[in-house]
Amino acid sequence: MLIERDIGTLGPSELRQLPLEDTDARLVLAVASGVRHHDSDAPHAARLLRALTSMMYFRSTATYSKMDHINLEGSRPAMRDVLGWRCKFGVLGPSTNTIVQPDFELMRPAGVTNHYSRIFTPNAQAISNETFMAGTQVIGQNTLDAVRSVMTCSPDYLVMGMSAVTFYGGAKGADEFQGKVEKESGVGVSIGSHSCTAAMKTYGGVKRIAVLSPYYPIANEQVARYFTDSGFEVVRDICLQCKSWTAIAEVPPELLRGKLIELNGNGRDVDAIVQVGTNLSMVRLAAAAEMWLGKPVIAINTATYWHALRRNKIMDKIPGLGRLLEEF
Repeated sequence: MLIERDIGTLGPSELRQLPLEDTDARLVLAVASGVRHHDSDAPHAARLLRALTSMMYFRSTATYSKMDHINLEGSRPAMRDVLGWRCKFGVLGPSTNTIVQPDFELMRPAGVTNHYSRIFTPNAQAISNETFMAGTQVIGQNTLDAVRSVMTCSPDYLVMGMSAVTFYGGAKGADEFQGKVEKESGVGVSIGSHSCTAAMKTYGGVKRIAVLSPYYPIANEQVARYFTDSGFEVVRDICLQCKSWTAIAEVPPELLRGKLIELNGNGRDVDAIVQVGTNLSMVRLAAAAEMWLGKPVIAINTATYWHALRRNKIMDKIPGLGRLLEEF
């Protein structure tokens, strides 16, 4: 095994030849403890770590060198971002949102990078249907400014970390919103509404759904309209009526768990539960709920990032965050 060799003395060419299966848990243990298996005179942990880092670097560059990125002349491989060599995502989310960025980082495979652009919005105090809708319209109006900002880093694709506006106006409204963003940016974008639809179609057998949101009733009506347009029956819904944009991120898991149980009802009239509202922390809870409810529980942040990965032919299976990322 690798940790039985003095890897700190190996040169670059030798590191390239090491078999992939040598990078196992025993090496991690060796790095952490600073010793090699069966050798009390081990090199310092930092030496092992440098060797491991070098090996990983040579492996990633070797993998990249085989990729068919061709420049306009078609002669040599085009230069790619050193860290985002598979794909650079431009992520758009409200300036008040504190959940999307860490959620998307949880799901990010190696070679993919997320570049966050904040859609300016005051921390609106939502106390009625009217004030909630007015607040979301401000976000919608400021979206293209954030698009223009993030495009200066030349992302390959955009991921929308804002969901309410993507449901307004039904399926047609969602198409129009997506088209506006893609026209401004010149690249594709995954939006929450269409990503949830794609997720349910991927699971298969989903016709009747329940919806959980941090919104107000008038916005839930827009969500139901969108899903009805898309061929689903919304059996029941719950809107938490959070009092500000930042208050959405403060909703505790134990409250959300109770709401999921309530939405599931007798368990026979709902095929899936969909959570919308990107500042609601639901990625881990939804993954756990799938196991004890025995049906798809779709967190919008999971669906949107999954959709962006698959649209870009990044098929990595990511464990621990629900069936959507693990299986499809």
